[in-house]
Amino acid sequence: MLDEIGTIRRQFTAHSTLDGRIDQVFEAMKHLGYEALIYDYTPVAFDLDGEIMIPSLLKLRNISEDMHEYWCNRGYFRIDPVQQVALRTSAPFFWNYDADADTLIRRFMTRDTEPVARYLGERDMSTGVTVPVHMPHGDYATVTGIRFGAKRDFEMDALRYIADFSLLAHVFHETAYGLFDAEARSVGKIRLTERERECLRYSAEGYSAKEISRIIERSVPTVVMHLNAAAKKLGAKNRTQAVVRATHYRMLEDQPSYNL
Repeated sequence: MLDEIGTIRRQFTAHSTLDGRIDQVFEAMKHLGYEALIYDYTPVAFDLDGEIMIPSLLKLRNISEDMHEYWCNRGYFRIDPVQQVALRTSAPFFWNYDADADTLIRRFMTRDTEPVARYLGERDMSTGVTVPVHMPHGDYATVTGIRFGAKRDFEMDALRYIADFSLLAHVFHETAYGLFDAEARSVGKIRLTERERECLRYSAEGYSAKEISRIIERSVPTVVMHLNAAAKKLGAKNRTQAVVRATHYRMLEDQPSYNL
């Protein structure tokens, strides 16, 4: 098993770019019977209201680019039953949007999710397998393989090779994660400066603006300016709420590492 993981990892790391590694995993997936790939990553699973967060990264292979518009800009990702299941399990799973199909997504299919089912159905993408990848800090990714216009025999094929696909997906994500840029690791469109993050970190530790000013060797008004700017970006009413929101959205952390 370890030799197999090492071989797969070397195949991915032979490519120096994220897109190169995505192309490599897609080529490997084709040998398992898949014809399209969806790969997404979300730094924080839920917002402060408990709604599923839109992914910061969504990569597609052999799928129309308009999926970005529907899933990210129009919010289909938030209501996608596949994501509802992926957030609740670490096991790979087969799914089918046909009304009479009894798969794990069925209990999440409602009138509200009909736009998702319609979009996928119109593009012959109603069945697939998704591998959830949950990470230590609460961020997660999914790697999904799709076969167009798949018939019922696809489920048997998919389940036969689901362990192979899961291993492939996990090793791929491990090698891909290190190539994420700052935008992919960030939540939404909120961008704090390094000084704003620094001041919020000290505030989270209980330091006053005066104490922070001494630590970072800046004036008190400058510290207050950074804290107020951060609070405004976060939509916070006060410093405490700003710290809570920044902590929830993992903005005060150093760049996390990930190892398989």
